Amino acid sequence: MAYSGLLRGFSNEEFEKRVDRAQRLLHEEGISALLVCTEPEVRYLTGFHTPFWQSPTRPWFVILPRSGKPVAVIPSIGEASMSETWIDDIRTWSSPNPSDEGVSLLAETLREILDTPCEISNESLKIGLPMGNETHLRMPLIDFQQLNEKLSPHIFVDATEIIKTLRCIKSEEEIAKITKICEIVSDGFASLSNLLNVGMTEREAFQLFRLKLLELGADEVPYLVGATGPGFSDIIKQPSDRVIEPGDLVMFDTGSTYDGYFSDFDRNMAFQFADDKAKSAYKIVWEATEAALKVAVPGNTTSDLWEAMASVLETESARNDSVGRFGHGLGMQVTEWPSNTRNDGTVLQEGMVLTVEPNIFWGDDHIMVHEENFVIRSDGVELLSRRAASELEIIT
Repeated sequence: MAYSGLLRGFSNEEFEKRVDRAQRLLHEEGISALLVCTEPEVRYLTGFHTPFWQSPTRPWFVILPRSGKPVAVIPSIGEASMSETWIDDIRTWSSPNPSDEGVSLLAETLREILDTPCEISNESLKIGLPMGNETHLRMPLIDFQQLNEKLSPHIFVDATEIIKTLRCIKSEEEIAKITKICEIVSDGFASLSNLLNVGMTEREAFQLFRLKLLELGADEVPYLVGATGPGFSDIIKQPSDRVIEPGDLVMFDTGSTYDGYFSDFDRNMAFQFADDKAKSAYKIVWEATEAALKVAVPGNTTSDLWEAMASVLETESARNDSVGRFGHGLGMQVTEWPSNTRNDGTVLQEGMVLTVEPNIFWGDDHIMVHEENFVIRSDGVELLSRRAASELEIIT
């Protein structure tokens, strides 16, 4: 089945709304400008979408002033692509240039923005920069130290909460892209019974599934992990050349993308037959998922989701939260804020896109994981992944 009718990219109005929200948050925090240098944040504010980020050589910067449109400070190789976005002010330097990898131009641009008259009269102004969990600085540390010196007495302050607030709530345009890739992957999983068989290698099975997802319309399948066997304890590995045998389980977990937005859910199946322990483990994680979906309403928290799943997962290993969390946010990255943990406590809001992902140990230290994707609506969840069967599916 082919998927069509969804426009690529976003309208200028979408970016204007994002910038307006961000600038209101800057005003609330008394921050004079926001600096971002990582792919999701740059793309969120500009629409600049390229695989060129896979090269670590060049840094890329976008500055959001307290008013007006973002300013891009980027290597000259990206000027043509950036000019196709809604951004007007694009400043470039020739890169690679290790002696000055955009630092002087960035400092000059920030000083220009900070010198713009505003209601903040303090001589030492604040520049927001994400510094907290699940963020990183995508420039050499020595360059950042030089930038600090060039901007003194102005200071950098943590803007992680601003970025989290912006990206945790998805617009309907974003949700449409996540919905589409979840539909594609759901159809891909539905095809597995006709795609896989006993006698093929694990590596062949992975390859066939990846090709099927691309055939169905996924742009990329950058994340595909899993395992085969009578049971398994490693579910984040690369495929091996082991041959699939009758009674084996297969688990695929994929983060596939459409127009830069991810799905992230898995499915478990068995070849020809499954033993009762495997069936029981599957049923438990399916019921744990069901319990979480019932409490995923605005006003509850990510910790409520965790507790709903933990209450079903009756083994001691599950109650110890062995993999650290039972799901997370989803969007431009395969995992985003927040995390469904015992202590996270993020309040669920309409427009959040999340996964729930309970796990249980069973048999000889095997692990069973189940995952679904959904968006929080005013009256509960809207599933984006097609709900898995309540019983372990058998591939005959």
